[in-house]
Amino acid sequence: MFDTIRNNSKILMGLLVVLIIPSFVLFGVDGYSNMSDRGAVVAKVGDIEITQQEWDAMHQQEVDRIRASAPNLDAKLLGSDEARYASLERMVNDRLIAVVAEKQLLVTSDQRLANYLQQDPSIAGLRGPDGKLDMERYRQLAATQGMTPEMLEARVRRDLSNQQVLASLQASAVASQRQTDTALQAFLQRREIQIQRFAPDTFAAKVQVTEADLEKFYQAQSDRFRSPESADVEYLVLDAATLAKNIQLPEQDVKTYYEQNLQRLTGQEQRRASHILINAAKDAPAAEREKARSKADGLLADVRKDSKSFAQLARKNSDDPGSAANGGDLDFFAKGAMVKAFEDAVFALKKGEISAVVESEFGFHIIMLTDIKAPATPSLEALRPKLEADLREQQAKRQFAELAENFSNSVYEQADTFKPVAEKLKLNIQQAQGLGRTPTSANAGVMANPKILEALFAEDSISKRRNTAAIELGNNTLVSARIVNYRSAAVRPYADVKDAVRIQFLLEQAQALAKAEGQARLNEWKAQPAQAQLGNALVVSRDQAQGQPQALVDAALRADPAAMPVLVGVDLGAQGFALVRVNKVVAREESNAQQQAQSREQFARLLGNAEASAYLSHLKSQFKVEIKVKKPKEKTAS
Repeated sequence: MFDTIRNNSKILMGLLVVLIIPSFVLFGVDGYSNMSDRGAVVAKVGDIEITQQEWDAMHQQEVDRIRASAPNLDAKLLGSDEARYASLERMVNDRLIAVVAEKQLLVTSDQRLANYLQQDPSIAGLRGPDGKLDMERYRQLAATQGMTPEMLEARVRRDLSNQQVLASLQASAVASQRQTDTALQAFLQRREIQIQRFAPDTFAAKVQVTEADLEKFYQAQSDRFRSPESADVEYLVLDAATLAKNIQLPEQDVKTYYEQNLQRLTGQEQRRASHILINAAKDAPAAEREKARSKADGLLADVRKDSKSFAQLARKNSDDPGSAANGGDLDFFAKGAMVKAFEDAVFALKKGEISAVVESEFGFHIIMLTDIKAPATPSLEALRPKLEADLREQQAKRQFAELAENFSNSVYEQADTFKPVAEKLKLNIQQAQGLGRTPTSANAGVMANPKILEALFAEDSISKRRNTAAIELGNNTLVSARIVNYRSAAVRPYADVKDAVRIQFLLEQAQALAKAEGQARLNEWKAQPAQAQLGNALVVSRDQAQGQPQALVDAALRADPAAMPVLVGVDLGAQGFALVRVNKVVAREESNAQQQAQSREQFARLLGNAEASAYLSHLKSQFKVEIKVKKPKEKTAS
């Protein structure tokens, strides 16, 4: 059991937080369909309003982030009402935390910001061989997120400040083994069940359909058959990547660039060293550190008498478990791989030299430089692809900077066509059909960007078919678009959707028949349990659903243990209806000491999250947070 917990800790964490503090519930399609005005306010945090438009943009950012990390995830899940509402809740929480951080004067110092940025892997990788930050690449990194370096640093500073609101609560939670066992026993309880399903397909043939029924259904459910607002557009893109493809490079420029950058492109010198480490913690008593220093001094004297004895003395005396067995050998390394004091000493030695005793945060070192590996000098031909790519990129950025103002002015001054600016700047007029106000999985490229869609569906754009202003998307990209054909949202005529109406009607009627049959059997079998016709017994739990719908598993786990065996009915919506007999509680497997320690640590984190969520709930009432999207009641078992 605990192997499952350990291997699925993220899933368990999410589920247990839901168990402790139910903060995620479904809400109806009505909540969205009523928000046709993109400026409509969907939530308020004190006096701060969150509009439908901001919500749409935030959700798209979430979708893009999730798709980047999980490209095979079903797009329908990302576009579901549940996922959209989760984005709104996160947005509300973020705004609330920002307000609280400001009220509590929680700030991030320049030093803390610098330390954080230095430890960020994406930024650390931008440092050159000399350890200095490559500012051009840093600017490019910020541009990929649509920001300048100053904007990126301001956002990181703000995020670090906001994190302080909940950090202490999350870090201070402690869970006893008894608390942990009680919670996990409830959450991971297993139950033996038997199931009888009533699927809608088996009732479809019993549904009687008349034309009058279909027309009545269409009239009552007309919003289901509404064609969404959409537009066909044309657009222009000015970007450095496209400009780079058309740049021709003179051979002499490539050779000159090679000569100017050879040292940077050659790589770092590497050095091989061996060391003997005598451990001494920085906070150790002075007498203990002095004893370690004396031992290191003695070993240094021995090594200098006979340098060939270095490996033997390292095996016998070094406190570094990673290198002692190899005679202290650390293999080759470049600058930046070791702590500063150690590295400075190594790169100050000549081959074969032995250092004085070097003090670092780990203790006292005796170092011998055993080899130096100079970086190989690559040929022009070996570096040509990289050199040409760099040159094209540099020239393309310069061209982009020169053309950007011309592009922006032209699409504004000649707002009813793209032809003049396209011919002048040698750009292709591109087209896209069926775009809506919000990005969908069918959208691709720049036309999936919320900033573009917001500008396109502005009133002036729709009514006058004018070019949008040039919109900067970051990474040296400007886009302007215009609507060429607009279709407002409207209920489609019955004749056009008759087949879809029939399918929906049959489905709902079959579901109703399945539910009615299930309810009848439930009443009959409760009165005469011996008549119940159920499948083979199986054991389910929250982390082992055995392929059963979540609603069915939840219903089985909610059944009163004192009343077992007990028969419950579960409405499965489009999947029909199910009768579940919950026979008994099945004991969990015993855990060993290591598993118990892991579960305590895991549960403590969850308690911290729960306390943070409770604090957030308190803050929401204190700062008058209001979410205007309606939530329906959760479905329960019969």
